Amino acid sequence: MARKLSKFLSGKRIDPTPISKKTGLADLIDESFMAYNAARLREACQLFSRKMLEDDVTIGVTLTGALTPAGLGISSLIPLIKAGFIDWIISTGANLYHDTHFGIGLSLHQGDAKLDDRILRDEEVVRIYDIFFDYSVLLDTDSFFRRLIEHEEFQRTMSSAEFHNLAGKYVRERERKLKLKDKSLLSAAYEYGVPIYTSSPGDSSIGMNIAAMELQGGKLLINPNLDVNETAAIVLAAKRGVVHTGKTQKKGGKSAIFILGGGSPKNFALQTEPQIQEVLGIDETGHDYFLQVTDARPDTGGLSGATPAEAVSWGKVDPEKLPDAVVAYVDSTVALPLITAYALARHAPRKPRRLYDRRDEFMDLLRSEYERSSRR
Repeated sequence: MARKLSKFLSGKRIDPTPISKKTGLADLIDESFMAYNAARLREACQLFSRKMLEDDVTIGVTLTGALTPAGLGISSLIPLIKAGFIDWIISTGANLYHDTHFGIGLSLHQGDAKLDDRILRDEEVVRIYDIFFDYSVLLDTDSFFRRLIEHEEFQRTMSSAEFHNLAGKYVRERERKLKLKDKSLLSAAYEYGVPIYTSSPGDSSIGMNIAAMELQGGKLLINPNLDVNETAAIVLAAKRGVVHTGKTQKKGGKSAIFILGGGSPKNFALQTEPQIQEVLGIDETGHDYFLQVTDARPDTGGLSGATPAEAVSWGKVDPEKLPDAVVAYVDSTVALPLITAYALARHAPRKPRRLYDRRDEFMDLLRSEYERSSRR
């Protein structure tokens, strides 16, 4: 009598289809990424396309590391926004600053990371590893933001989403005048109503220029309290079904977080659930889908390496949904284009949610549930 196979041998048999010149990228990932970090990347692609892109799921993306200067805003993030695959964003300010170079017609170049930086300094060339650009790119971008901030509509306190939306409007106009198309993430987010938050408004050249303008009497202030409450409101609206139906549903909806890198944007996105549960005292269970691309180790205690299982202990991730959590230990510059191409090949576009336009609606929901909370 044949021995019964263990339940642990129920996974797909490793017998990949040989690669040929006709093999498409999505098929390559499904059929050839069989084990190790390749398998985690396959799982990431499949989780994003098969579950996170369902109609009842609201997707937040976090950006850490120098992604936009490497061209990933143009190659990947803008196509994802146009397909309706990104609903809201938390980014470092640096990514948004460097994104603006492309939108106002400035150039960045491939370079050699092994060159002597003293020589580059003499040549007034700035280096981000193997990305080179002229020092004037920084000065011209600083000048653009300073002229922007001088406008009357910027002379007030606002959330970082409001600031980035206004900035995106002006970048979009500069693109139009220069006859550029789909070069800036800020511009695309403005056009498609995708709110972009930054967890550390002062930690970039954008924040530095805002601070400099304050020395000249400028009244612009980025209020992080608004960001904390607005991002929590977006997640609550997602979980209550308001985002995709326009009204509260018994079954509600789902919230997904797609983390590129880690750091402060990662925590800012995940802390929305502790803000809802722990601080505001609203009944909730955590994000439904957790997808992270990182090269950080978990055993050092650093935030970028913190696992979804650890996030469960904080209430950040729904423990019942832990099987739907994937961490791919891959460089974001490798993983993001592949995930983007896979998703565009495997899933039809979604109608853009335009969450920026609905922030007041979501804040009303947050306030109404907080009013009934015992934490008041």
